[in-house]
Amino acid sequence: MPLDPQARKFLDMMNGTKTRGFQEIGAIKARKYYDSRPANLAPDWVDVFQLVNQTIEHQTLLIPIRIYTPIESLSPLPVCIFYHGGGMVIGSLDSYDTLCRQLSVQSGCIIVSVDYRLAPENKFPAAVDDAYAALGWVSEHAHGFNGDSNNLMIAGDSAGGNLAAVVALMARDQTTIKLRFQLLIYPVLAAHADSTSHHKFAKGYFLERLTILWFQECYMQTEADRRDFRYAPLSADNFSGLPPTLVIVADHDPLRDEGVEYAKRLQASGVDTELQEYEGMIHPFLSLAGILDQGRHAIALAAKALSNASSQ
Repeated sequence: MPLDPQARKFLDMMNGTKTRGFQEIGAIKARKYYDSRPANLAPDWVDVFQLVNQTIEHQTLLIPIRIYTPIESLSPLPVCIFYHGGGMVIGSLDSYDTLCRQLSVQSGCIIVSVDYRLAPENKFPAAVDDAYAALGWVSEHAHGFNGDSNNLMIAGDSAGGNLAAVVALMARDQTTIKLRFQLLIYPVLAAHADSTSHHKFAKGYFLERLTILWFQECYMQTEADRRDFRYAPLSADNFSGLPPTLVIVADHDPLRDEGVEYAKRLQASGVDTELQEYEGMIHPFLSLAGILDQGRHAIALAAKALSNASSQ
C-alpha cells in the first residue's frame, strides 16, 4: 500500500531537513532531541484525575514511575503497566506523557509508566530487570494507589513492546501474577534486523535501519544476547499460556515483519491474539497522533482493547 498522505507530508518535511542521525550525535544528545520534539506532533494532552511521580525501590536501585489515574473511583481500577519506546537508548516518562494520558482516560485504567534504565550506560538485561521489577511492585502495591492487583495488564511501544513481551513471558514462568492482557505497539522482537521490512524500509521512513543497528549495539553486551528470549522474544521456546494480546504494526515500518511473526506465533500456540496492521503508516505513528489521523484511531483501538480486557 502507498504511504498515507499525512505520513508522506511528515516524511517529506523530516527528510528535507538536514539533521544527523541519533547514531551520529550519541545517546545524550539523542535523548535531548527526542524529548524536545514539537508538541503538535504528539497525541493531544488530556487531564487526568490524579498524576503521581514516585520511585520504586528494587534492591539497590530506584526506578522512577508515573501513575496516571483517569477518574475518581470508590472501587479499585484496572492497572496497565506501560514501557516507553526509544530503542532502549532514548525515551522517557515525559516523551510518552501525552500517549499515557490518552490511554488512561480512554480506557478508564490506571497507567503506570516505567522509566527503566537506558543503554549504553546500562546494558542488557538492565532494562528487563527494571521492567520485571515494576510488575512485581505494582502487583504488591496496587492497593496503595487504588489499583486492582487482580486486574493487571501490560503494554509497550517499540522497545517498550519488547519489554512488555519479555515481562509477560517471565510472569508466566516465574510468578503467580496472572496478566489479563498484553498490548504490543510496533514491538521490537527479533534478534537481528534482517527481515524483508527492515531492508525495504531501511531509509527514509523516520526509523531507519542504521539507527536500529546502533540501538542494538548500545544495548547488547555480547552477540550471545541475541539467543536470549529476554533480548529477542521471538527466540522463546514456548508461546502458550500468554495473556490475550493485541499487536499493532505499521505497514511502512522496519519492525513490521517481526510484529506480524510474533502475532502468528501466539495464534499458533492458542493465545487469543489480534493483529492490527495500519496501512500507509510509519513508525512511531501513535506518538505522531497530533498530525496523523490513524495514530488517533490506533490509540482509541488500544484503549478500547484495554478497557474490554479489564472488564472480562
